[in-house]
Amino acid sequence: TGMTHVIEYVRGVMLRDLAALRRELAAYADERDLWTVPPGTENSAGTLALHLAGNLQHFVGAVLGGTGYVRNREAEFSRRDVPRADLYREIDAASAAVDHALGSLPPDAAAAEFPESAGRQRVNTTDLLIHLATHLTYHLGQVDYHRRIVTGDGSTVNAVAITGLRSAHPA
Repeated sequence: TGMTHVIEYVRGVMLRDLAALRRELAAYADERDLWTVPPGTENSAGTLALHLAGNLQHFVGAVLGGTGYVRNREAEFSRRDVPRADLYREIDAASAAVDHALGSLPPDAAAAEFPESAGRQRVNTTDLLIHLATHLTYHLGQVDYHRRIVTGDGSTVNAVAITGLRSAHPA
């Protein structure tokens, strides 16, 4: 059905972007640069990685997938100097949560109201999943610019390529 296709596509986008986030973090030659906060910005790449992993492990993993993950949003923004290997583990856990929860989401759940409020609003599950995917991509772009600014390396990690994403209507 159409809803099942949308959920599967959002799953693919989230997994693509989490893999790109991992590649972005790997592209910092000096791990300490992950925690630099350039003038005019609020967050480091490490902070954004923790935030994205926590956000998806909560909304997708715990709420939809029943993983039992307990989010500490404050810590996502206050922790510093977390080793890159630990950031990878968080991203991998988010990827596993997304893959499992969205890969096994019952078809009727997509159109149902999301089980908890998000930003003090009630929305249907598909709408929230689209929001979560765009939120992930938004912050992924911030990490990309952070890396380029902090390291002086303007190379790409080919973060949001459309190749590999499945579509019901191939070109």
